[in-house]
Parts: sequence; structure tokens; C-alpha cells
Amino acid sequence: MSERTALVTGASTGIGFAAAMALRDAGFTVYAGARRVEKMEPLKAHGINVLSLDVTNDSSMVHAVGTVEAAHGRVGVLVNNAGYGSYGSMEEVPLSEGRRQFEVNVLGLARMTQLVIPGMRQAGNGRIINVSSIGGKIYEPLGAWYHGTKFAVEGMSDSLRLELKPHGIGVVIIEPAGTDTEWGTIAGEALMVASGEGPYKHQAHVMAAALASTSGQVLSTPPGVVAKAIVRAATAKRPRTRYPVGRGAWSVLALRRVLPDRVFDAVLWNSYQRFTR
Repeated sequence: MSERTALVTGASTGIGFAAAMALRDAGFTVYAGARRVEKMEPLKAHGINVLSLDVTNDSSMVHAVGTVEAAHGRVGVLVNNAGYGSYGSMEEVPLSEGRRQFEVNVLGLARMTQLVIPGMRQAGNGRIINVSSIGGKIYEPLGAWYHGTKFAVEGMSDSLRLELKPHGIGVVIIEPAGTDTEWGTIAGEALMVASGEGPYKHQAHVMAAALASTSGQVLSTPPGVVAKAIVRAATAKRPRTRYPVGRGAWSVLALRRVLPDRVFDAVLWNSYQRFTR
């Protein structure tokens, strides 16, 4: 039954927390990993195994995967969800923060993937689900570091899909739109610290308000909706290669495909002007 074993990273809140619950409800034995172990206490009551997991610490990642493999032989489904959004002007955000953004959003995902592949390959099946974003297809001012990581996740995932297909391992991308989690508020606050004063302050105030608008708003997508897409990606016999999910996801991606860059630039920036009022 190892193929019904799932490991979810970044499971302390939001999409990761909801995905752990949804996979458990779908019949998986679930291991939920995050740095903030105390935030995952409610998962224990539902029979979900909680692990301390830091995707910037190699020994932590090795231990988490090893724990699942010791109990079940291998990880059947890996949900790479851990990540955060680093916003601010390229000029003002320290390079050390840019490195950390890639360490969490890209290299942590890559290392977790490396660790589970041998067991999946030997078994001849498995599924890797990478939580990207519509931000892996579009862009925003003051979001170069964050969007750079999500563009990287998209390209990495597409390459992996072909690379791992001969070994029976599927790779699926989840592309949420704005989701009602703490993510937007935290990203907006960090943006104001980085660029809230100085030459980019106007854009910073607009973008911070836009990011914060995803938290607790009616037009945001509940994490449970994204979790349902993750379950579909984990259980479908032939899953789609990517699942755009959430309010506006399909329409935004459609506009990006058909509009010239400068027209999309104008549409994007004009859409944020409501946050100046």
C-alpha cells in the first residue's frame, strides 16, 4: 500500500494543511511536514503523521523521507508545497534574501524530489506534485525573485515529467491563483520592509495592498479548493500535466497566452490601480 502513502511539505497552514486533510480523507496514509510543528497539532487528531521538516536543511529532508520509507518502503506521492513569496525591488532586496527564496521554493523542492525518486523508480510508479502558481506563467512588479522561482518550478517540472515517465513516475503541476491564506499578508509585509520607502514606494504600497487582498477576502480561493485539485492529481489514472485552480486562474492564463507582452503589462498594472483608492 505504499502507493497510498503521501508526504506533504509546508503543511502547517494553508494549502499544505488542507492537502494533508484531503489526502487523508481520500484514503492515503499521510505524513505532513513543516518547520512549525506546533501548527500541525490538529492534524494528529485526524490520524495524520506529523514530521519536523525544514526544506533548507538537508538532514531534515533526509530524515523525513527516511521516516516514511522505513514505515512503508517508499513515498507513493510527494506534494512539494513548501514555499513563500519574497517581494521587493531587485535594487533593494539583498542578494542573500534572493538566494533564500530560491533555496526554499526551488532547491528544497528539488532535493525532496531527489530523495523520493529512487524508491519510486524501483517500484515502477509514484507521483510528484509540485505546487507552483499562476505566478509561474505571469509576473508582477516587485516580484522578480518570487516569480523567478515559480518559473523555475514550471520548467523543472516539465523536464522531470519526460525524464521520469519511463520509470512510471508522474509529475504534475498545481497552479493556484490568489488563495485565502496568510501567504499574501506575510508577503506584503515583507515587501513594505524592503521597498516601502524610497524610489519604489508607490508600487510597493499598491502591490502590498494587492497581496494582502488575498487573505480573508470573498474573491480569494479557499485552500480546500486547491487541495481538491491536489487529490485529483494524486489519484487520477492519467492526470493532467498541470491544474490551474482558483478564481480567475484560467482567464488570467488565457490572457497571458493571447496578449502581446506590453498589452498584458498594461492590463496587469491597471488591474492593480483599484488598490490605490
